[in-house]
Amino acid sequence: MEHLWDRRLGFWWIAEDHPDRPAIVASPDGRSMSFGELAAAAHRLVHALQAHGVGAGDIVAYALPNGVEPIIWQLAALETGIRYLALNPALSHAEFTDILTHSGAAAVVVHPDYADRMGSVNDIPTIRPAVAVGGDIPGFVRYEDLVAGHPDTVPADRTLGGAITYSSGTTGKPKAILRPLPPLEPSAAANAMSTFGRAFTFLPFDGVHLVSTGMNHGGCQSFYLGALNVGQALAIGGKFDPEATLRMIEEHRVTTAYMVPTQFVRLLRLPDEVRDRYDHSSLKVVVHSAAPCPFDVKRQMLDWWGPVIWETYGGMEGAATIAKPHRWLEKPGTVGRAVAGMTVRILDDDGTELPAGEIGNVYLEPQTPSFEYRGDPVATRSAYRGKAFTIGDVGYLDEDGYLFICDRAKDMIISGGVNIYPSEVEGVLSAHPAVADAAVIGVPDPEWGEQVKALVQLAAPATATDELADELIAWCRTRLAGYKCPRSVEFRTSLPRTETGKLLKRTLREEFWASSGRQV
Repeated sequence: MEHLWDRRLGFWWIAEDHPDRPAIVASPDGRSMSFGELAAAAHRLVHALQAHGVGAGDIVAYALPNGVEPIIWQLAALETGIRYLALNPALSHAEFTDILTHSGAAAVVVHPDYADRMGSVNDIPTIRPAVAVGGDIPGFVRYEDLVAGHPDTVPADRTLGGAITYSSGTTGKPKAILRPLPPLEPSAAANAMSTFGRAFTFLPFDGVHLVSTGMNHGGCQSFYLGALNVGQALAIGGKFDPEATLRMIEEHRVTTAYMVPTQFVRLLRLPDEVRDRYDHSSLKVVVHSAAPCPFDVKRQMLDWWGPVIWETYGGMEGAATIAKPHRWLEKPGTVGRAVAGMTVRILDDDGTELPAGEIGNVYLEPQTPSFEYRGDPVATRSAYRGKAFTIGDVGYLDEDGYLFICDRAKDMIISGGVNIYPSEVEGVLSAHPAVADAAVIGVPDPEWGEQVKALVQLAAPATATDELADELIAWCRTRLAGYKCPRSVEFRTSLPRTETGKLLKRTLREEFWASSGRQV
């Protein structure tokens, strides 16, 4: 008997074998598309780009909102040897210019909502077409005009393309991260990439995948492309709205999803009568990553949605671990065990491997080097110890090889010579009913070097008072060792986070360390 995994999978073969199968069932502008229609749109774009001299080896950058368009541009790149560069729409004009100039992009694609941040991109000599999607931008060619008259036939000489990703620029100029591409024809490569779905039990031709985070984010891209490669349709949401997300899950009988912990927090803040209004029983796998998930938040999500919450740990440089729901329940707090082809090592500052249970620097060792910083061999070499690299986290392995992350190494607080991990304190604070968000940082202390400070955003209807600050400190003292607890609490109307939920700790620390002369 044929098994689902025995069929030809991968987006391109599914489009060929099942062209009428739904590929997109919902999007912010109301469009839906079949696999055949989506493949035809990508083919047409490939022919249009090639007519402008853009092809294998080039980089195409885009700044687009959630919708159908990012997928069309990605698919076109994936079958023509192009590297696609998804720009974060939240970047400033200077950051856009730096990245476009550094990347040497051959084309740039922009939605009018972000045109004010692009400046005079036509002054960048490498850019041939500057394309407007979703409206007119002076000096840009309209997408409809770009593809007009071009065929939707399969391009000749197809070559596998992929992503190029820029790391955060919070510690200096951003770096371009390149991961090697397998030497496969695009259709065969998409079929091979369907194994990504197998790792997370994204079953072939089984239901709908929810896209609820920003589609410029690498984690989101990995999972929605993984869903398409096993024949799941996409339900694409716009700006995240917790109740609208529950409505989409019910309406489209969503089976799989990728989310980030801040979305869990906002979902859990909904009143019980709203949460109970929607049916989520179709959910089978909801994967989260990108930022630490507070212990109590994950426990509440598992209690609400059942054992469907998966976790993956890694970075733009490569995936590392997977924590299945039952394993997390057995080992609360783990981010999982190493994926196939990856070894996790815990090293001290001298590079000596540490035994189970001892905290050190987390290093990831793939079977072959998994990334390079484009055009920067020195930075590439500095990221590795042999074959292993680090993304800057501190943690430990238990006796069964399950990884536990304590914090980012750069966020660790050292007070009186003792290491304190802010994420542990943030998790405790986030469990208090008056707290909507919390950031814990080290601030200057003349005696101890650093002291623990909590910056707290309150949940309505709580009011910022000295009494509440004392209550939050007391809350921590009943749950943590005294040295870990905040010495002071400061209330903020909001805390700076990226769209994937990562706290911008550097921005917060700079407020307190600017006059100290210490680098943060």
